[in-house]
Formats: sequence, structure tokens, C-alpha cells
Amino acid sequence: MTEARGKWGWFVALGILFIVLGFGALSNLLLATIATIFYIGVLMIIAGAFQIVHAFRVKNWRGFFLWGLGGFFYAAAGTTIVLDPAIASLVLTLILAVCTIASGVMRLLLSFRAKGDRGWGWLFASGLLTAIAGLAFLLGWPLNSLWLLGLLLSIDLVFQGCTLLGLGLQLRGTR
Repeated sequence: MTEARGKWGWFVALGILFIVLGFGALSNLLLATIATIFYIGVLMIIAGAFQIVHAFRVKNWRGFFLWGLGGFFYAAAGTTIVLDPAIASLVLTLILAVCTIASGVMRLLLSFRAKGDRGWGWLFASGLLTAIAGLAFLLGWPLNSLWLLGLLLSIDLVFQGCTLLGLGLQLRGTR
């Protein structure tokens, strides 16, 4: 923690940078969505390539073929995402909506099991809000696939930035 205190300015600077990037992404949600899609695609290509390399490094293992094939499909999916970000945005937004609804429903079910326990209402409220958000995502699909992922990226960058800024300022004050 002592080392972090001495670097408080870096936390503040990084926090400000994230906030600026978040508001920059917020100013053009379509571009932010495309950047998010490309980021996911490139990461999948890299991960698939590493999985293929790993398969060849353990080629005497009986799972070699399936491991390598899995890496190939992962890299192929990433390549498809990079080559057609519009379709990828449609699919990923739909998956996001369905998974958000499912997450909300699971929390609701958990809250009913915890009914009577202290704090169960918070779990219920969280599940209800998450399910409603997922439903809103689903009802707005496919039009929201042009901006929703960019909006989520923007919000995440701003929140991360605020966290880093607050942490840096707190570290400065604890000298």
C-alpha cells in the first residue's frame, strides 16, 4: 500500500483518462460499439491462435485434435466478428439481452429462496431491475445493437475512471 500511496498521481491521471475516454465513447455510441466488437473479435483470434499453438505443444496428448479444432473454431469466430461487425453486434446484443434476463430471473429465484432472511429484499430488487433491463434490451433489439454495447462500454469507462480517481485522491490524503 505504501508504494501505491507514492503513485497516487498515476491513479488520478488514469482515472481522468478513463473518464475522458468514457465520455468520448458516449459522444459516438456507434463507433464505441464497433470498437467493442473489434476488441472482442481480436481477443478471440489471439486466444484461438494460442490454443492451437498449445495443442501442438502437447500433440502426444489424446485430446490434441479436439483442442486444436476448438482453437481453430474460436479463431474463426473471432475472424467472423472482425469481418462483419454489424452481424456480430446484432448477435452479441441479443445474447446480452437474453443473458441479462436470465441473470435477473436467477436472482429473483434466489431471493424467493432467501425470503425471510435479512437483506433478501436487496436481492429481489437487484433481480427485478436486472430482468427489466434485459427485457428492455430485448424489446429494443435489433435497433439497439447499433449503440447498446457502446453505451455499456462508455458507462464502464466512466465508472472505472471515477473509481481510480477516487482511489488516487484517497491515497494522496493518507500520506
